[in-house]
Amino acid sequence: MITSYDYWLKKNYYYHNHLAKSYQFIISQQTQVLQVGCKTGYLLASVNSSFGVGVDAEKDCIQKAQAKYPALYFYQSLNKIPKEQFDYIILSSITHEVDDIQDFLNSLQPYCHNKTRIIIDSYSFFWEPILRLTQKLKLRRQTPLKNWISHQDLQHFLSLAGFEVVKTERSMLMPCYIPFLSWLFNKVIAPLPIINRICLIEWIIARPKQQKKNPKDFSVSIIIPCKNERGNIEAAVKRCPQMGKSTEIIFVEGNSQDDTANEIQRIITAYPEKNIKFFEQDGKGKGNAVRIGFDKANGDILMIQDADLTAPPEELTKFFNALCNGDGEFINGSRLIYGMESEAMRFLNMIANHCFALSFSWLLGQRVKDTLCGTKVLFKEDYQKIVKNRAFFGEFDPFGDFDLLFGAAKQNLKIIDMPVHYKARTYGSTQIRRFYHGLLLLKMTFIGLKKFKFQRF
Repeated sequence: MITSYDYWLKKNYYYHNHLAKSYQFIISQQTQVLQVGCKTGYLLASVNSSFGVGVDAEKDCIQKAQAKYPALYFYQSLNKIPKEQFDYIILSSITHEVDDIQDFLNSLQPYCHNKTRIIIDSYSFFWEPILRLTQKLKLRRQTPLKNWISHQDLQHFLSLAGFEVVKTERSMLMPCYIPFLSWLFNKVIAPLPIINRICLIEWIIARPKQQKKNPKDFSVSIIIPCKNERGNIEAAVKRCPQMGKSTEIIFVEGNSQDDTANEIQRIITAYPEKNIKFFEQDGKGKGNAVRIGFDKANGDILMIQDADLTAPPEELTKFFNALCNGDGEFINGSRLIYGMESEAMRFLNMIANHCFALSFSWLLGQRVKDTLCGTKVLFKEDYQKIVKNRAFFGEFDPFGDFDLLFGAAKQNLKIIDMPVHYKARTYGSTQIRRFYHGLLLLKMTFIGLKKFKFQRF
């Protein structure tokens, strides 16, 4: 009955409020959202969609939801809704109730475009006896929990139905409200590694498996931030490959003391066949230079190439192919896989990079082996989504790497590592100040911890 569902919604408000906040974090506002198993529509209403559709088999629930949220649309069956394609599809606890999980997931394909995100929350198998007991004690709503499958099995079902996992998460150790203890267990303790594995709610964010795209359909912009890199400018232009239907090279220079700006102007004149552009920074730091370059870029695909050429420009082709093949949506270079040349990276820097990589893989919910490799590649349309939501983190990043990594993770882009051969410098000296920049990295780690793990709920 509707009254009984509303009763349980109010009785377990703390749990449902946690779910609502989670979906608000995951789903961008003013997007098209479908929820299957929507009940009275409170989750769907909470995400502030531009077009929201709910589906539930219970006629009374649909009637109540439509009366309560007249701006949304509700149906009793997937077959009855218009053949729209949605940006997000919410599946909240429904995998426990359907008869055939694979058939159900297959039925979602017509409602997906290539950027759609499927968001699933389900109960951990560890909690099965506890949840069954709470149902018997009438502490939660009676629901037919038919399927208790592992996270891995659910990922397998997704794969069989034509989806691939972008990220996985877990949350909530205490589903009821107890002053202070609920905050301590759910905001502070639940996100911690190892302990996180016994949380109640298991999250999966997935996307449709991607079709390969024609590389000739895309133009490319290579952004090269440079400061005191005069001796590397001509080599960068010679070595950057031509990709897609056109390639432009954008130098963004930052108050060099070695005449880098004049060298760029000389190279533009010397290589008229190349599409080379030059801009001067209006601020400080590589992050500022990257943002200027991306804003000025005309390409469909945006690439960052460090001017020191320690990551070979020739390997940009691998990043381009990975993006066109649909392997990922944010291709992140990694210097820590192949062997590297002597003096390419100091020992302490290498240790720090490994530590930060472990931290950020946990923070972002996706594997990132090298956070500070300068080579990063993504579609311009995805970068524009990051820009639109940049206020969530703020423009605090002097490097530019974390602005992009945080933004990509917040937009649920699939991040993959691309190994690069890390070389020693042949001109100039590193501008990395190990201890000062190390402190900045710690600061950004704590910002990520706050935003992704603690502030979220």
